[in-house]
Amino acid sequence: MKKSVDQNLEIEVKFFLNDEQMVRNKIITQGGVSKGRNFETNVRYEDRMHSLWARRSLLRLRKDDQVRLTVKQNSAQQSSDFKILQELEVTVDDFDTMDKILVALGFHKDQIYEKWRETITFKDVILCLDTLPFGKFLEIEGQKKKIRAAACILGLDWNRRILSNYLEIFYFIKHKKGLKFNDITFKNFENNAIQFQQYIHIFEAHTKKNP
Repeated sequence: MKKSVDQNLEIEVKFFLNDEQMVRNKIITQGGVSKGRNFETNVRYEDRMHSLWARRSLLRLRKDDQVRLTVKQNSAQQSSDFKILQELEVTVDDFDTMDKILVALGFHKDQIYEKWRETITFKDVILCLDTLPFGKFLEIEGQKKKIRAAACILGLDWNRRILSNYLEIFYFIKHKKGLKFNDITFKNFENNAIQFQQYIHIFEAHTKKNP
């Protein structure tokens, strides 16, 4: 989506969904327009010192209906209400060639993560219905006031918003469950079913216990 006028800011919150279909029906009934559902393969890259993760930066190559290279970093603008990152993203033509370029520059594949995502335009925000191997979530991205308005229209409890990203959530689950793998793929979770409901209170904003 078009970024904030405040220089490539990604502003968003997410909510865990117990009943994705009910929420989706409400979105469509209230005027949401689906742009389609796609399967995503994401590759996160690191340098030899693993300094990107250490400074909370993300270098990612994503393949769904397009191929996009993305860099995310902390923004000088921070908020306790929203997750705010500086995001730079370009579309590239060839996933494999872009991977080779990154490796040639000294980066390596550090993690693969998968999800199904349906993108919906809704009242000046972008909604993403995300299915990950460990749960289903709704992301709301846009301007701050419009994010809060959309959450209100959909009957979402603002106090239950999540500001952690999916990778942070996974590493918490990995530690708690003693998982031996690092890639967030549906195959890896086939024999490791996760009931995320037991952990949701740790991530909800009102608890102020986000990892």
